[in-house]
Amino acid sequence: MTDRIMNFLANNREDGPRLVVDLDVVRENYYGFAKALPDTRVFYAVKANPAPEILDLLARLGSCFDTASVVEIEQAMAAGATPDRISFGNTIKKEKDIARAYALGIRLFAVDCEAEVEKIARAAPGAKVFCRILCDGAGAEWPLSRKFGCAPAMAGRVMEHAHRLGLVAHGLSFHVGSQQRNPRMWDGALKASAQIFKDLGEKGINLGMINLGGGFPTKYLKEVPGVKTYGQAIFRALRKHFGNRIPETIIEPGRGMVGNAGVIEAEVVLISKKSDEDAQRWVYLDIGKFNGLAETMDEMIRYPIRTGYDDDAMTPCVIAGPSCDSVDVLYEKEPYLLPVSLEIGAKVLIEGTGAYTTTYSAVGFNGFPPLKSYVI
Repeated sequence: MTDRIMNFLANNREDGPRLVVDLDVVRENYYGFAKALPDTRVFYAVKANPAPEILDLLARLGSCFDTASVVEIEQAMAAGATPDRISFGNTIKKEKDIARAYALGIRLFAVDCEAEVEKIARAAPGAKVFCRILCDGAGAEWPLSRKFGCAPAMAGRVMEHAHRLGLVAHGLSFHVGSQQRNPRMWDGALKASAQIFKDLGEKGINLGMINLGGGFPTKYLKEVPGVKTYGQAIFRALRKHFGNRIPETIIEPGRGMVGNAGVIEAEVVLISKKSDEDAQRWVYLDIGKFNGLAETMDEMIRYPIRTGYDDDAMTPCVIAGPSCDSVDVLYEKEPYLLPVSLEIGAKVLIEGTGAYTTTYSAVGFNGFPPLKSYVI
Protein backbone atom coordinates (compact mmCIF):
# COMPACT_ATOMS: atom_id res chain seq x y z
CA MET A 1 0.00 0.00 0.00
CA THR A 2 1.34 3.42 -0.93
CA ASP A 3 0.18 6.93 -0.07
CA ARG A 4 -0.44 7.52 -3.77
CA ILE A 5 -2.87 4.59 -3.92
CA MET A 6 -4.60 5.64 -0.69
CA ASN A 7 -5.04 9.19 -1.99
CA PHE A 8 -6.39 7.93 -5.31
CA LEU A 9 -8.98 5.74 -3.59
CA ALA A 10 -9.99 8.54 -1.22
CA ASN A 11 -10.40 11.07 -4.02
CA ASN A 12 -12.04 8.79 -6.60
CA ARG A 13 -15.03 7.02 -5.08
CA GLU A 14 -16.92 4.49 -7.17
CA ASP A 15 -18.85 1.24 -7.00
CA GLY A 16 -17.46 -2.18 -7.84
CA PRO A 17 -14.05 -3.75 -7.30
CA ARG A 18 -11.05 -1.98 -8.81
CA LEU A 19 -7.32 -2.46 -9.03
CA VAL A 20 -4.96 0.49 -8.57
CA VAL A 21 -1.31 0.09 -9.58
CA ASP A 22 1.40 2.54 -8.53
CA LEU A 23 4.02 2.97 -11.27
CA ASP A 24 6.54 4.31 -8.76
CA VAL A 25 6.65 0.83 -7.19
CA VAL A 26 7.10 -0.84 -10.58
CA ARG A 27 10.01 1.51 -11.30
CA GLU A 28 11.64 0.67 -7.95
CA ASN A 29 11.19 -3.04 -8.61
CA TYR A 30 12.84 -2.78 -12.04
CA TYR A 31 15.84 -0.97 -10.60
CA GLY A 32 15.99 -3.59 -7.85
CA PHE A 33 16.29 -6.42 -10.38
CA ALA A 34 18.83 -4.49 -12.46
CA LYS A 35 20.99 -3.88 -9.39
CA ALA A 36 20.67 -7.40 -7.94
CA LEU A 37 21.58 -9.08 -11.26
CA PRO A 38 23.57 -6.40 -13.11
CA ASP A 39 24.83 -8.70 -15.88
CA THR A 40 21.39 -10.19 -16.56
CA ARG A 41 18.81 -8.81 -18.98
CA VAL A 42 15.29 -8.34 -17.62
CA PHE A 43 12.47 -9.76 -19.77
CA TYR A 44 9.25 -8.65 -18.07
CA ALA A 45 6.57 -11.36 -18.23
CA VAL A 46 3.81 -9.42 -19.99
CA LYS A 47 1.14 -11.90 -18.89
CA ALA A 48 1.47 -10.71 -15.28
CA ASN A 49 -0.07 -7.35 -16.13
CA PRO A 50 -0.13 -5.97 -19.70
CA ALA A 51 -1.44 -2.51 -18.81
CA PRO A 52 -0.07 -0.12 -21.47
CA GLU A 53 1.21 2.27 -18.81
CA ILE A 54 3.30 -0.50 -17.23
CA LEU A 55 4.70 -1.64 -20.58
CA ASP A 56 5.46 1.95 -21.60
CA LEU A 57 7.37 2.59 -18.35
CA LEU A 58 9.38 -0.62 -18.57
CA ALA A 59 10.20 -0.04 -22.23
CA ARG A 60 11.55 3.42 -21.38
CA LEU A 61 13.62 1.95 -18.55
CA GLY A 62 15.24 -0.49 -20.99
CA SER A 63 13.41 -3.69 -20.09
CA CYS A 64 12.97 -6.54 -22.53
CA PHE A 65 9.73 -8.52 -22.69
CA ASP A 66 8.72 -12.18 -22.39
CA THR A 67 5.55 -12.76 -24.39
CA ALA A 68 3.13 -15.67 -24.67
CA SER A 69 1.20 -14.71 -27.81
CA VAL A 70 1.22 -12.50 -30.88
CA VAL A 71 -1.08 -10.07 -29.07
CA GLU A 72 1.47 -9.66 -26.27
CA ILE A 73 4.24 -9.18 -28.85
CA GLU A 74 2.20 -6.40 -30.46
CA GLN A 75 1.50 -4.85 -27.04
CA ALA A 76 5.23 -4.78 -26.22
CA MET A 77 6.06 -3.27 -29.60
CA ALA A 78 3.33 -0.66 -29.20
CA ALA A 79 5.04 0.35 -25.96
CA GLY A 80 8.27 0.98 -27.86
CA ALA A 81 10.13 -2.32 -27.53
CA THR A 82 12.10 -3.33 -30.61
CA PRO A 83 11.91 -6.97 -31.78
CA ASP A 84 15.37 -7.77 -30.42
CA ARG A 85 14.02 -7.01 -26.93
CA ILE A 86 11.16 -9.53 -27.19
CA SER A 87 11.09 -13.31 -26.79
CA PHE A 88 8.22 -15.62 -27.72
CA GLY A 89 8.46 -17.60 -24.50
CA ASN A 90 5.42 -19.85 -24.81
CA THR A 91 6.41 -23.43 -25.70
CA ILE A 92 2.95 -24.05 -27.23
CA LYS A 93 2.49 -22.00 -30.39
CA LYS A 94 0.48 -22.32 -33.60
CA GLU A 95 2.68 -22.31 -36.67
CA LYS A 96 0.84 -19.32 -38.08
CA ASP A 97 1.60 -17.39 -34.88
CA ILE A 98 5.28 -18.28 -35.16
CA ALA A 99 5.22 -16.98 -38.74
CA ARG A 100 3.48 -13.77 -37.67
CA ALA A 101 6.02 -13.21 -34.88
CA TYR A 102 8.87 -13.83 -37.33
CA ALA A 103 7.34 -11.31 -39.74
CA LEU A 104 7.28 -8.78 -36.90
CA GLY A 105 11.02 -9.33 -36.40
CA ILE A 106 11.02 -11.74 -33.44
CA ARG A 107 14.01 -14.09 -33.54
CA LEU A 108 14.01 -15.69 -30.06
CA PHE A 109 11.64 -18.61 -29.43
CA ALA A 110 11.09 -21.15 -26.65
CA VAL A 111 10.74 -24.89 -27.33
CA ASP A 112 10.48 -28.05 -25.28
CA CYS A 113 10.10 -30.79 -27.90
CA GLU A 114 11.18 -31.71 -31.41
CA ALA A 115 7.75 -31.05 -32.94
CA GLU A 116 7.90 -27.41 -31.79
CA VAL A 117 11.40 -27.12 -33.23
CA GLU A 118 10.09 -28.32 -36.58
CA LYS A 119 7.34 -25.69 -36.61
CA ILE A 120 9.87 -22.94 -35.92
CA ALA A 121 12.26 -24.26 -38.57
CA ARG A 122 9.46 -24.00 -41.16
CA ALA A 123 7.97 -20.67 -40.05
CA ALA A 124 11.01 -18.85 -38.63
CA PRO A 125 14.10 -20.13 -40.45
CA GLY A 126 17.41 -19.26 -38.81
CA ALA A 127 15.79 -18.12 -35.56
CA LYS A 128 17.32 -18.62 -32.12
CA VAL A 129 15.67 -21.23 -29.88
CA PHE A 130 16.07 -22.10 -26.24
CA CYS A 131 14.82 -25.33 -24.71
CA ARG A 132 12.89 -25.33 -21.46
CA ILE A 133 13.74 -28.06 -18.96
CA LEU A 134 11.47 -29.37 -16.23
CA CYS A 135 11.72 -28.22 -12.60
CA ASP A 136 9.73 -29.68 -9.73
CA GLY A 137 8.80 -26.27 -8.28
CA ALA A 138 9.54 -27.30 -4.69
CA GLY A 139 9.31 -24.34 -2.34
CA ALA A 140 6.99 -22.32 -4.59
CA GLU A 141 3.58 -21.15 -3.39
CA TRP A 142 2.25 -21.43 -6.96
CA PRO A 143 4.15 -24.47 -8.31
CA LEU A 144 4.14 -24.93 -12.05
CA SER A 145 3.00 -28.25 -13.44
CA ARG A 146 4.62 -30.63 -15.93
CA LYS A 147 2.81 -28.82 -18.74
CA PHE A 148 5.95 -26.93 -19.79
CA GLY A 149 9.48 -28.23 -20.30
CA CYS A 150 11.14 -31.56 -20.96
CA ALA A 151 13.44 -33.76 -18.91
CA PRO A 152 17.06 -32.57 -18.97
CA ALA A 153 18.07 -35.84 -20.63
CA MET A 154 15.78 -34.99 -23.54
CA ALA A 155 16.78 -31.33 -23.93
CA GLY A 156 20.05 -32.16 -25.64
CA ARG A 157 18.25 -34.09 -28.39
CA VAL A 158 15.81 -31.22 -28.89
CA MET A 159 18.66 -28.77 -29.36
CA GLU A 160 20.55 -31.13 -31.66
CA HIS A 161 17.41 -31.35 -33.80
CA ALA A 162 17.20 -27.56 -33.91
CA HIS A 163 20.84 -27.37 -35.01
CA ARG A 164 20.26 -29.93 -37.78
CA LEU A 165 17.29 -27.94 -39.08
CA GLY A 166 19.29 -24.73 -39.41
CA LEU A 167 18.10 -22.98 -36.28
CA VAL A 168 20.47 -21.40 -33.76
CA ALA A 169 20.62 -23.65 -30.69
CA HIS A 170 20.89 -20.67 -28.38
CA GLY A 171 20.31 -21.85 -24.83
CA LEU A 172 18.17 -23.33 -22.10
CA SER A 173 15.44 -22.10 -19.79
CA PHE A 174 13.65 -23.27 -16.67
CA HIS A 175 11.16 -21.97 -14.12
CA VAL A 176 11.55 -22.81 -10.44
CA GLY A 177 7.88 -22.10 -9.66
CA SER A 178 5.95 -18.87 -9.19
CA GLN A 179 6.26 -17.15 -5.81
CA GLN A 180 9.42 -19.14 -5.06
CA ARG A 181 10.43 -18.31 -1.49
CA ASN A 182 13.69 -20.29 -1.50
CA PRO A 183 16.55 -18.48 -3.31
CA ARG A 184 18.58 -21.71 -3.43
CA MET A 185 16.12 -23.44 -5.77
CA TRP A 186 17.96 -22.20 -8.87
CA ASP A 187 20.98 -24.35 -7.98
CA GLY A 188 19.64 -27.72 -9.15
CA ALA A 189 18.38 -26.38 -12.47
CA LEU A 190 21.69 -24.67 -13.14
CA LYS A 191 23.57 -27.88 -12.36
CA ALA A 192 21.43 -29.74 -14.93
CA SER A 193 21.88 -26.90 -17.42
CA ALA A 194 25.66 -26.93 -17.07
CA GLN A 195 25.73 -30.65 -17.90
CA ILE A 196 23.64 -30.09 -21.03
CA PHE A 197 25.97 -27.25 -22.07
CA LYS A 198 28.93 -29.62 -21.62
CA ASP A 199 27.35 -32.54 -23.49
CA LEU A 200 26.33 -30.39 -26.45
CA GLY A 201 29.67 -28.62 -26.52
CA GLU A 202 31.40 -31.96 -26.99
CA LYS A 203 29.23 -32.40 -30.10
CA GLY A 204 30.18 -29.01 -31.50
CA ILE A 205 26.97 -27.24 -30.44
CA ASN A 206 27.87 -24.32 -28.19
CA LEU A 207 24.95 -22.88 -26.26
CA GLY A 208 25.29 -19.29 -25.14
CA MET A 209 22.32 -18.36 -22.95
CA ILE A 210 20.40 -19.43 -19.86
CA ASN A 211 16.93 -18.09 -19.18
CA LEU A 212 16.62 -18.17 -15.38
CA GLY A 213 12.85 -17.74 -15.64
CA GLY A 214 10.62 -16.05 -13.11
CA GLY A 215 9.69 -17.16 -9.63
CA PHE A 216 10.78 -13.98 -7.85
CA PRO A 217 8.16 -13.42 -5.15
CA THR A 218 6.16 -10.53 -3.85
CA LYS A 219 5.19 -10.17 -0.20
CA TYR A 220 1.78 -11.48 0.76
CA LEU A 221 1.11 -12.71 4.31
CA LYS A 222 4.55 -14.27 4.73
CA GLU A 223 7.88 -12.50 4.60
CA VAL A 224 10.02 -13.17 1.53
CA PRO A 225 13.74 -12.57 0.94
CA GLY A 226 14.73 -9.41 -0.89
CA VAL A 227 15.72 -9.50 -4.55
CA LYS A 228 19.36 -8.88 -3.54
CA THR A 229 19.35 -12.26 -1.75
CA TYR A 230 18.08 -13.97 -4.90
CA GLY A 231 20.71 -12.27 -7.02
CA GLN A 232 23.51 -13.40 -4.71
CA ALA A 233 22.23 -16.99 -4.56
CA ILE A 234 21.84 -17.21 -8.34
CA PHE A 235 25.30 -15.77 -8.99
CA ARG A 236 26.86 -18.26 -6.55
CA ALA A 237 25.10 -21.13 -8.34
CA LEU A 238 26.26 -19.85 -11.74
CA ARG A 239 29.87 -19.66 -10.56
CA LYS A 240 29.59 -23.08 -8.91
CA HIS A 241 28.36 -24.85 -12.05
CA PHE A 242 29.85 -22.76 -14.88
CA GLY A 243 33.05 -21.48 -13.29
CA ASN A 244 34.46 -18.47 -15.13
CA ARG A 245 32.53 -19.27 -18.33
CA ILE A 246 29.13 -17.95 -17.24
CA PRO A 247 26.79 -17.69 -20.25
CA GLU A 248 24.50 -14.81 -21.07
CA THR A 249 21.60 -14.80 -18.59
CA ILE A 250 18.09 -13.39 -18.67
CA ILE A 251 15.26 -13.36 -16.12
CA GLU A 252 11.50 -13.16 -16.59
CA PRO A 253 10.01 -11.43 -13.53
CA GLY A 254 6.27 -10.91 -13.59
CA ARG A 255 4.85 -11.17 -10.08
CA GLY A 256 8.08 -9.80 -8.63
CA MET A 257 7.87 -6.77 -10.91
CA VAL A 258 4.25 -5.70 -10.41
CA GLY A 259 2.67 -7.78 -7.63
CA ASN A 260 3.36 -5.40 -4.75
CA ALA A 261 2.52 -2.36 -6.91
CA GLY A 262 -1.23 -3.04 -6.90
CA VAL A 263 -4.13 -2.96 -4.45
CA ILE A 264 -7.72 -4.04 -5.09
CA GLU A 265 -10.51 -2.18 -3.33
CA ALA A 266 -13.55 -4.44 -2.86
CA GLU A 267 -16.80 -4.28 -0.92
CA VAL A 268 -18.49 -6.61 1.57
CA VAL A 269 -21.76 -7.78 -0.01
CA LEU A 270 -22.99 -10.13 2.70
CA ILE A 271 -22.00 -11.50 6.13
CA SER A 272 -23.77 -14.62 7.34
CA LYS A 273 -23.52 -17.93 9.21
CA LYS A 274 -24.53 -21.40 8.03
CA SER A 275 -26.11 -22.41 11.34
CA ASP A 276 -26.72 -21.04 14.82
CA GLU A 277 -23.90 -23.20 16.13
CA ASP A 278 -21.42 -22.20 13.43
CA ALA A 279 -18.45 -20.36 14.94
CA GLN A 280 -17.32 -19.05 11.58
CA ARG A 281 -18.87 -16.20 9.68
CA TRP A 282 -19.03 -16.18 5.90
CA VAL A 283 -17.93 -12.90 4.36
CA TYR A 284 -18.89 -12.44 0.70
CA LEU A 285 -17.03 -9.84 -1.35
CA ASP A 286 -17.93 -8.30 -4.71
CA ILE A 287 -14.81 -9.93 -6.17
CA GLY A 288 -13.91 -13.61 -6.34
CA LYS A 289 -12.11 -16.27 -8.34
CA PHE A 290 -13.81 -15.26 -11.59
CA ASN A 291 -13.27 -11.50 -11.15
CA GLY A 292 -9.49 -11.61 -10.84
CA LEU A 293 -8.59 -13.66 -7.77
CA ALA A 294 -8.04 -16.96 -9.59
CA GLU A 295 -4.76 -17.48 -7.74
CA THR A 296 -6.70 -18.18 -4.54
CA MET A 297 -7.28 -21.61 -6.12
CA ASP A 298 -6.46 -24.23 -3.47
CA GLU A 299 -5.62 -21.21 -1.28
CA MET A 300 -2.10 -21.12 -2.72
CA ILE A 301 -1.82 -17.33 -2.84
CA ARG A 302 -3.03 -15.75 0.38
CA TYR A 303 -3.44 -12.03 -0.10
CA PRO A 304 -3.29 -9.60 2.84
CA ILE A 305 -6.76 -8.17 3.41
CA ARG A 306 -7.08 -4.86 5.27
CA THR A 307 -10.19 -3.14 6.59
CA GLY A 308 -11.00 0.08 8.42
CA TYR A 309 -11.83 -1.95 11.52
CA ASP A 310 -8.54 -3.81 12.01
CA ASP A 311 -8.00 -2.46 15.54
CA ASP A 312 -11.19 -4.22 16.73
CA ALA A 313 -11.59 -7.81 17.97
CA MET A 314 -11.12 -10.45 15.29
CA THR A 315 -13.05 -13.60 14.43
CA PRO A 316 -12.35 -16.45 11.96
CA CYS A 317 -14.16 -16.01 8.65
CA VAL A 318 -14.62 -17.89 5.41
CA ILE A 319 -14.16 -15.48 2.49
CA ALA A 320 -16.08 -16.04 -0.75
CA GLY A 321 -16.83 -14.27 -4.01
CA PRO A 322 -20.17 -13.06 -5.38
CA SER A 323 -20.83 -15.52 -8.21
CA CYS A 324 -23.38 -18.34 -8.35
CA ASP A 325 -20.66 -20.99 -8.46
CA SER A 326 -19.79 -23.14 -5.47
CA VAL A 327 -16.07 -23.12 -6.27
CA ASP A 328 -16.00 -19.34 -5.81
CA VAL A 329 -14.74 -19.63 -2.24
CA LEU A 330 -11.44 -17.88 -1.66
CA TYR A 331 -10.38 -19.01 1.81
CA GLU A 332 -12.04 -21.76 3.83
CA LYS A 333 -9.43 -24.44 4.64
CA GLU A 334 -7.52 -21.85 6.63
CA PRO A 335 -10.00 -19.12 7.57
CA TYR A 336 -8.96 -15.48 7.79
CA LEU A 337 -9.29 -13.36 10.90
CA LEU A 338 -11.50 -10.36 10.15
CA PRO A 339 -12.99 -7.77 12.52
CA VAL A 340 -16.16 -8.68 14.38
CA SER A 341 -17.35 -5.14 13.63
CA LEU A 342 -17.00 -5.57 9.87
CA GLU A 343 -20.31 -4.65 8.20
CA ILE A 344 -22.10 -5.15 4.90
CA GLY A 345 -21.09 -2.32 2.57
CA ALA A 346 -17.66 -1.86 4.14
CA LYS A 347 -14.66 -1.48 1.84
CA VAL A 348 -11.74 -3.89 2.10
CA LEU A 349 -8.29 -3.59 0.57
CA ILE A 350 -6.66 -6.67 -0.96
CA GLU A 351 -2.93 -6.03 -1.16
CA GLY A 352 -0.26 -7.48 -3.44
CA THR A 353 -2.70 -7.79 -6.33
CA GLY A 354 -0.79 -6.06 -9.12
CA ALA A 355 -0.03 -9.34 -10.91
CA TYR A 356 -2.34 -11.93 -12.45
CA THR A 357 -5.61 -10.24 -11.50
CA THR A 358 -6.82 -8.21 -14.49
CA THR A 359 -5.57 -10.92 -16.84
CA TYR A 360 -7.44 -13.63 -14.91
CA SER A 361 -10.67 -11.63 -14.72
CA ALA A 362 -13.56 -13.13 -16.70
CA VAL A 363 -15.22 -11.03 -19.40
CA GLY A 364 -18.70 -11.45 -17.97
CA PHE A 365 -19.26 -14.57 -15.87
CA ASN A 366 -22.67 -14.22 -14.17
CA GLY A 367 -22.90 -10.81 -15.81
CA PHE A 368 -20.22 -9.25 -13.62
CA PRO A 369 -17.96 -6.87 -15.56
CA PRO A 370 -14.20 -7.39 -15.80
CA LEU A 371 -12.02 -5.99 -13.03
CA LYS A 372 -11.50 -2.26 -13.47
CA SER A 373 -7.88 -1.15 -13.48
CA TYR A 374 -6.22 2.19 -12.86
CA VAL A 375 -2.49 2.88 -13.21
CA ILE A 376 -1.18 5.98 -11.44
